[in-house]
Amino acid sequence: MAAYTQESAAPVIAALVTKLNTWRREYYTNDAPSVEDSEYDATYRQLQELEAQFPALIQPDSPTQAVGDVINPAFTKVPHAVPMLSMGDVFSLGELQDWAARLQSGVDEAVAYNVELKIDGLSLSLVYEQGRLVQGSTRGDGNIGEDVTPNVLTIADIPHTLPEPLDLEVRGECYMPKAAFAKLNAAQEADGAKPFANPRNAAAGSLRQLDAAVTAKRELATFMYTLVAPEQYGVTTQHEAIAFMRRLGFATNPSSVVAQDLDQIDAYITTQTADRDALSYGIDGIVVKVDSLPLQAQLGNTVKVPRWEIAYKFPPEEAETVVREIEWTIGRTGVVTPTAVMDPVQLAGTTVARATLHNADLIAEKDIRIGDTVMLHKAGDIIPEVSRVVLAKRPAGLAPAPIPTNCPSCGQPLVHLEDEVALRCINPMCPAQVQEQLTHFASRNAMNIDGLGPKIIAQLLSLKRVKDVADLYRLTAEDLSQLDKFKAKSINNLLNAIDRSRQNSLERLLFGLGIRHVGGKAARLLAEHFGDIDALMAADFDTVAAIDHVGPIIADSVVTYFAKAPAQELIRELAAAGVNLTFTTAVAAVPADSPVAGKTVVITGKFTAWSRQALTAQLTALGAKVTGSVSKKTDLLVAGEAAGSKLAKAQSLQVPIMNEAEIQAVLEK
Repeated sequence: MAAYTQESAAPVIAALVTKLNTWRREYYTNDAPSVEDSEYDATYRQLQELEAQFPALIQPDSPTQAVGDVINPAFTKVPHAVPMLSMGDVFSLGELQDWAARLQSGVDEAVAYNVELKIDGLSLSLVYEQGRLVQGSTRGDGNIGEDVTPNVLTIADIPHTLPEPLDLEVRGECYMPKAAFAKLNAAQEADGAKPFANPRNAAAGSLRQLDAAVTAKRELATFMYTLVAPEQYGVTTQHEAIAFMRRLGFATNPSSVVAQDLDQIDAYITTQTADRDALSYGIDGIVVKVDSLPLQAQLGNTVKVPRWEIAYKFPPEEAETVVREIEWTIGRTGVVTPTAVMDPVQLAGTTVARATLHNADLIAEKDIRIGDTVMLHKAGDIIPEVSRVVLAKRPAGLAPAPIPTNCPSCGQPLVHLEDEVALRCINPMCPAQVQEQLTHFASRNAMNIDGLGPKIIAQLLSLKRVKDVADLYRLTAEDLSQLDKFKAKSINNLLNAIDRSRQNSLERLLFGLGIRHVGGKAARLLAEHFGDIDALMAADFDTVAAIDHVGPIIADSVVTYFAKAPAQELIRELAAAGVNLTFTTAVAAVPADSPVAGKTVVITGKFTAWSRQALTAQLTALGAKVTGSVSKKTDLLVAGEAAGSKLAKAQSLQVPIMNEAEIQAVLEK
């Protein structure tokens, strides 16, 4: 570090505090960081070193004086009876050894450690009274957190009721599994929204939702690792605390071990670093804790961090490469996505030559240019992304990356909708979109045209035999004979499958059209309500939005879709081709004495007599409305074996519950 005087260090410290506090707000409050963790850590350490050299210059709002997150004013504040402190960090085995030596010098006994994975999530506190979950809260600033109880109740692995009527508080980490993170970002991009930067911010953004229904869809999970006031339960070590919480039904990480010395800690770090990529969740380091809880209490805390634990942070897994090209591809909904094509490099165990750039705004924000040297990382340890440009290696005169103004597939002007970060092609006849749309239209949950997969569709488009879904119903045996390896049997099978699909009920067609936000359930509600396509096309926004469980977002999408001339022409072509445009799914008359008619029912657990789908069909036939989550509006929970959190929530809300034998008796009547 450069030599400073107190006078020259003052403006540097002030600038670092301003920069770090801006990054903290982006990370904690907005859940949208603009820099990588490694850059934040390096800047934070620079500030720490300057403040250690010039303590008189420490500012009251310095992030070194703060604990944890910034509180979002939209949430109710929750005071923590025992502060939720953050941890100190080390970045090398040498620093870890120095920490352990300082710790050991202050005590008279040999120190054993509990070594755990550092989960890439956010801290969470759970409070139980008489064995019932009464409050979930975030860490906040360490002393005051945010009340997120309604959202916590939607997380599947958090018990609502304990097997014993205990008063206790446990703490741990709420995280988003890698698969859920990838699925969420794919959905974000399909909707033209900004993807999350990493699983931690995705988890934070999901847990800190004002609408618990959004949280419920995000597939969050937890690992608990702290038992508050352990002496009340006869627990004296950290590894005993983890076992105690596991017995009570909490999710705990199975990878923690007790280590007697630094050699064992080093071996654990080596093993977990090698296995990191194979985990189903993200980790960003290793946590080393004194195992003895009385010794933890003896060692105590500084103003900000416990003296008895430390986080060993993994070095950033990055690789350097050169961007050779930026490709722009069109998805089914018209979103135009840029992908960097690069020199192949090894990253986190795989060869990477392509990385998503998400959208034009991100390219501009990071100033990524064709020919730039860039650093790559894997978001969530799975999705290759560009971390930053190595500006020192940028060739002179390199122009900004060109952003297309016209669709690379159909040439029509691209639009940048006001509420989206994505560019979008809104031409429904765009060839790139048509291929994706045709594939979706033929899929099992849509028109279910057996044998019409992506490769066949690509050939049909290449041969100019189809340009939209209506053309599928004009295909002839001669057309199909032009396909590679298509003989008489294959031709006959596909023509029969196409012909059978003409008779599908309207809801399959609506889903197959790929109208934005209209999934299978919404398609069924629309088809059943309006009865035929003409009535739906004539409906205005208010009429569609008023349908139970449809709402304004779907209504706007449906009305906008059918207002366009190409969509109207497509429906006319389908009608001319003999495709059914009415709701024909048989709706049996609900028995007058049905005990579930008009009731909202939730099904959970495993059953011996039926699949969940079959039981749903039977209950629906009896007039029940089967939904996926328990709420105050739920009239009945049908619980099979291993019912889990939905059963606990139903019990806490005093929702009536039937087991398999009881519901079977109802159905047999």
